[in-house]
Amino acid sequence: MIILQVNGVTKSFSGTDIIENVKLEVQHRDRVALVGRNGAGKSTLLKIIAGELTADSGDIIVPKGIRVGYLEQHSGLDSELTVWQEMMTVFEPLQAMERRLRALEAQMADPEVYNDPATSGRIMGEYDSLQVEFKDSGGYQYESDTRSILHGMRFFPDDYEKPVDLLSGGQKTRLALAKMLLSKPDLLILDEPTNHLDIETLSWLETYLKSYEGALLIVSHDRYFLDQVVTLVYEVSRRKVSRFTGNYSAYLDEKAKNYEKDRKLFERESSEKAKLEDFIQKNIARASTSKMAKSRRKQLERTEWMDSPDGDEKSANFSFTIDRPSGNDVLAIEKAAVGYNGNPVSANIDMRIYKQDRIAILGPNGVGKSTLLKTIVKRQELLAGEIRYGTNVQFGYYDQNQATLVGSGTVLQEIWDDWPLMNEKDIRTLLGRFLFTGDDVGKPVQSLSGGEKARLSLAKLMLEKSNTLVLDEPTNHLDLDSKEVLENALDDFPGTILFVSHDRYFINRIATKVFDLSDSGAVEYLGDYDYFVEKKAEQEELLAESLAAQQPAAAVKSKPQEVDKERQKQERRLKRAIEQSETKMAELDEQIAQLQGELVRPEYADDHVKLMELQATIDELQTDHDSLADEWLELQEEIETV
Repeated sequence: MIILQVNGVTKSFSGTDIIENVKLEVQHRDRVALVGRNGAGKSTLLKIIAGELTADSGDIIVPKGIRVGYLEQHSGLDSELTVWQEMMTVFEPLQAMERRLRALEAQMADPEVYNDPATSGRIMGEYDSLQVEFKDSGGYQYESDTRSILHGMRFFPDDYEKPVDLLSGGQKTRLALAKMLLSKPDLLILDEPTNHLDIETLSWLETYLKSYEGALLIVSHDRYFLDQVVTLVYEVSRRKVSRFTGNYSAYLDEKAKNYEKDRKLFERESSEKAKLEDFIQKNIARASTSKMAKSRRKQLERTEWMDSPDGDEKSANFSFTIDRPSGNDVLAIEKAAVGYNGNPVSANIDMRIYKQDRIAILGPNGVGKSTLLKTIVKRQELLAGEIRYGTNVQFGYYDQNQATLVGSGTVLQEIWDDWPLMNEKDIRTLLGRFLFTGDDVGKPVQSLSGGEKARLSLAKLMLEKSNTLVLDEPTNHLDLDSKEVLENALDDFPGTILFVSHDRYFINRIATKVFDLSDSGAVEYLGDYDYFVEKKAEQEELLAESLAAQQPAAAVKSKPQEVDKERQKQERRLKRAIEQSETKMAELDEQIAQLQGELVRPEYADDHVKLMELQATIDELQTDHDSLADEWLELQEEIETV
């Protein structure tokens, strides 16, 4: 079933086309990625689909009854409600239904209703149909679903009563995503949903979206995330949209094949075009061949020659060099504590960093990863412990918030203020390598986009020629092409790299060591991100085995496989219990419906004793039904913890 069609959509700003004659289709349960460079028009297209922008021409077709949910990039919740209250606003129709059910129950318990068969029959009929609708709409599980999604987004019971207004910007963004997931639209449109998510939350979101009942349309620069989730890719490039089947890696492979094919075809056409032009030039003025030359000229004008597959899209081009190498020992951190205003967020940190190490620092949000980097480069005070620096260590620091961009002038002045001896031509050449050309160098720094600020920060970092790069989320705001350029530059860097990143593809590409930071210290892993995940899983298995071995001798010692079998056995038991509860509730619903039908039979109209007996039986069955519903909710909560 097609739930979205985009037919011939064109949009321009100030006379410049952003997208042109775009065609796109999403079917039920499709997982679609929209990729392209910054400024290609991805977010513009999403806003047109979501109805927040109007297209200059073309149609957006969404079938009647299809609900579309759109989460904009950098969006967050502003609310005076608590976290839990804000989430419950998603279920206001269900809560209204629940209040109506309670009101109908109160009416049915009223003795006067028993004496009015017409009224009691109407009430019971409404109650029966409403109860079925309530159950089918998830009325018995919406609170459980809410707790599950909040937990996945790193909101725990202690957070439920916190006012939304007091949350940080990142927390508000995560809460907005949680609320959108709870609303379960038929088409879920997400613009950069992985921003502000730590790796653990990213993994949970990937798992959740894989089993999402509706369709997904996602813009993201997280290649690892796209590979895990999407099965279709639409590329926005040069105002057009092209369709590719498969995940992001499959799209790259297919694009590379298409590029080679198009390049050969373009070279062949260019050769043919050059021959035609050469023939026309040589023969147009000669009387004997002029007619033939004019014929060739018409052929040249009629032919639709293909554009170069390279197009007019340029890539940044830079590398990092060093003035002089550091000593072999770069950093020694012992029993360090880092934090703000005397309050540590992480303590007992021990790290050894050596020349040409590529170290990724991982850990949950709020554990102090960025704080540790700032402390190392002396932008933050060390609370306890010691940091010893090696010989000739020169730090180049990249701040994820671009705090190193201190000027209030233009892009050109930002470089010139720090390197006043450089001439303007050299600065313009440098900035051109970072895609600042022509009038771009005169843009005020404060008006730059996130991607432009990131490229300018990298330009300044390159000029420093430091032998130790300390990078805090360097891939934030960069499009996929710029990320690859940065990775290539770091691959060739002859010095030491210490970085924080949530981009798992980037970590795999760059890191040779991983430090897993917690509030009680840092654990070293000698490998990339995939190695780190594998070793963590092994450690969890060993821990489970150790805990099993510590059980009393009378207890059966379980191996990891047996622990897993026991978990599966418990899960099967709970699922059976849930199914039995649902079956019993369905049987009770049927019995209640039959008895309610008895209540309105004409022969019982004046038999008040019979009516009272029937109503008493209905009340008893309803009590059993409510008890089973409570039991069902407890089982749902229990299975989530298995």
